[in-house]
Amino acid sequence: MLKIVSVLSLLLTFPVFSQASEEIETGTISGVIYFKNGIPVAEASVFTEKPIQHSYTNSKGCFTLNNLGYGTHKIAIKYYGKDIEYISVKVSKKNTKIKHTLSYNEDNELNEVLLNGKTKETQIETQGFAVNVVKTEEASIRNIQTNELLNTTVGVKIRQNGGLGSDVSYSLNGLSGSAVRIFIDGIPSSMYGSSFNLNSIPPSMIKNIEVYKGVVPGHLADDALGGAINVVLKDNAKTNLNASVSYGSFNTLQASVNGLYRSNNSGFTVKTSLFHNYSDNDYKVSGRSVVVTGLGGVQTPITARRFNDAYRSTGGMAQIGFTNVKWADQFLVGVTGSDDYKEVQHGAFMTITPYKDRFLESNALLANFIYKKNDLFTKGLDVTINGVYGKRNRTVNDTVSWAYSWNGDRAIDFRGDEYQYTWRSQQEGGPTLAKIKRDVSSIRTGISYAINKNNKIVANHIYSGIDREDSDELRSVLENTFKGTRNLHKNIYSLSYELSAVNNKLKANVFGKLYQQKTENIDPEIQEDSNGNATVVDEITVSDVEHTGYGFATSYTITPTITVLASAEKAIRLPNETEVFGDDGDNVVANTSINPEQSNNYNLGFRFGSFQVKKHNFTVATNLFSRNIKDRIGLPIETSLNIDDELIVYVNQGSGTSKGIDAQLNYTFNNNFNLNFNASTFKLNIESNGIDIAVPNTPFFTMNGNVRYAFKNVIQQKSRLNLFYTMYFTDEFSYLPPQGKNTVGDEFFKVPTQLVQDFGLSYVFPNKKLIASFDIKNIFDEPVYDNLSVQKPGRAFYFKLNYTINKF
Repeated sequence: MLKIVSVLSLLLTFPVFSQASEEIETGTISGVIYFKNGIPVAEASVFTEKPIQHSYTNSKGCFTLNNLGYGTHKIAIKYYGKDIEYISVKVSKKNTKIKHTLSYNEDNELNEVLLNGKTKETQIETQGFAVNVVKTEEASIRNIQTNELLNTTVGVKIRQNGGLGSDVSYSLNGLSGSAVRIFIDGIPSSMYGSSFNLNSIPPSMIKNIEVYKGVVPGHLADDALGGAINVVLKDNAKTNLNASVSYGSFNTLQASVNGLYRSNNSGFTVKTSLFHNYSDNDYKVSGRSVVVTGLGGVQTPITARRFNDAYRSTGGMAQIGFTNVKWADQFLVGVTGSDDYKEVQHGAFMTITPYKDRFLESNALLANFIYKKNDLFTKGLDVTINGVYGKRNRTVNDTVSWAYSWNGDRAIDFRGDEYQYTWRSQQEGGPTLAKIKRDVSSIRTGISYAINKNNKIVANHIYSGIDREDSDELRSVLENTFKGTRNLHKNIYSLSYELSAVNNKLKANVFGKLYQQKTENIDPEIQEDSNGNATVVDEITVSDVEHTGYGFATSYTITPTITVLASAEKAIRLPNETEVFGDDGDNVVANTSINPEQSNNYNLGFRFGSFQVKKHNFTVATNLFSRNIKDRIGLPIETSLNIDDELIVYVNQGSGTSKGIDAQLNYTFNNNFNLNFNASTFKLNIESNGIDIAVPNTPFFTMNGNVRYAFKNVIQQKSRLNLFYTMYFTDEFSYLPPQGKNTVGDEFFKVPTQLVQDFGLSYVFPNKKLIASFDIKNIFDEPVYDNLSVQKPGRAFYFKLNYTINKF
């Protein structure tokens, strides 16, 4: 929006821009533009008419105008939402340098415009990577989870195994699971554990979310083969306080408090964030597995409420330090703590005998540290260091042996007698109080040096380590004495070169990555020595792998409204802890022989706009993508024989390809009406047993749309009423691979076409501090599935209050 508004404003309002010079000699004007408070102005338009020369300021506020004849030129400077400022510059030599300070700051009013405009996200989205920047302001005042917000993003499919707190899988252009890495401020979210993730972190804690598809930049150095989702937490240095609470269907309560205090004199800063989530998740379910078995084994389908699916999570973050001081832009140390409780209603799939009193408990306590400084020691040298270290624990509790039916009562056999499982627990394998204790650590270091305004070198390193110890209180003393340990250590290095040329129209990023991972399985066992005496010996299995990857991203602004983008990467994805060591809580079996996954990823995109015609503004973007995959990691290609298995194991499925296209449209009218629509389609084939098949259990075509309309001065002056509508469409897909001409029974394994629609409203009170919102999810109460037979919540209602203080 910034660029087109700037250019059209200049073209429509520009008076006489320059005084023609009769001299043939030409020169260059370069300079820096600042706000009134001295902050450099990024993405401002700088323009002359005769000759027509146009440039944008970069992140440092620098610009260059070439081929200007000797003489005096009138230069226009336009920043989105502000009036044009003119300056006259005399060109009498080859290089003329200027500095100009605008008569205004990037004030609060402008910031509000930027949330709906695309200035800062456009700057990221036009660097060449296939990336979308998701803003969270709207979600923070509504009853919307971060995952729901992501699910409306083009090319992104969020698949959740139930209601609030249930297991979530992220898919980007067909690559899913651990092929997509989640970061919190550049640190892998796996370090924080299940109790501090996108299920639990409220949008009010988040500044924005960057979604990179296929090709991941060097500053997020990790083995993100399919893409990366980077959650950027709020880092503003202004004293503020925000609190919110919501309540709705299924006894769902969510509350959060975020605050920051900063001393303007010393820069001393204190930041705190707290959240609490709870839900009974007792929504209604039905379908092929929701039955009650009576006398003689007769099964009667019913509509039941889930009765063992409650979820609770509580957590927060506290940091103390200094911001915007001479020796640091940010220096903060703190602690992150979280705790959650999750009941388990069934295994990987819904079966005719649900679980009762099986639950998981998790907690984490980690120290965190962050240091940022631009222009450290010398101009252009920027340093960022952030890390976490601490402990994560998880317990699986499964000690009830009685079988249950979906009506919540104990199940009966064909004689009418209640019965117990022979293995004495809800999940096969026997009763358990399994505990997983983890010592986790991760540190990311980033150094960048701007050689000049057009050339930059960036080096990054991330280390992640997990030392894991498994035990079970229900095992014998001897068994626990011989408990094993699991260790995983990973180092990833990256080196990038960034180029900006042709008046910032051409941008390029070339990078290389080095991946190293070491895993250790240590299992004590008793062996006889040479004298026949029993002795304890550690059986150690070690895997040490090293791979290299590389890639590039480039973009060229053909005109201020047309940009072409291209990117490619040879990407590596190392097996993660769960895939290698397993996880009882998620019903995952270990596979220590699994191989790394590799892919050659390609993107070609076009961005058209913003175009502005009077009060209408719209942008169209599209991206063609291809992924050539080797040793894809996923669940085994399913057959009807293992459709009801409670346990799953990750394997290398084989090699395959994913090819498709994304497209999205953004339209705004008079800053009151907003429309966003996107669609994504692809083909994901894999070679299994010498046969090329479409990968099952994958939705190949999705569409999302949302509409917002704002009414001003409703009931009260200076108030605003926002109406929201959102739709999610997922085409039919099958849990099984194509069966050829034999299609008998195929319908049993298909997830049907789904269209889910939500409606919401929010009312902003005149003081802008208090906001009330009301949301209806799944208006028409449609059956919703992300995975076969695992039903998600139906129609639900939520009310939320949000209160913000920006000045004390």
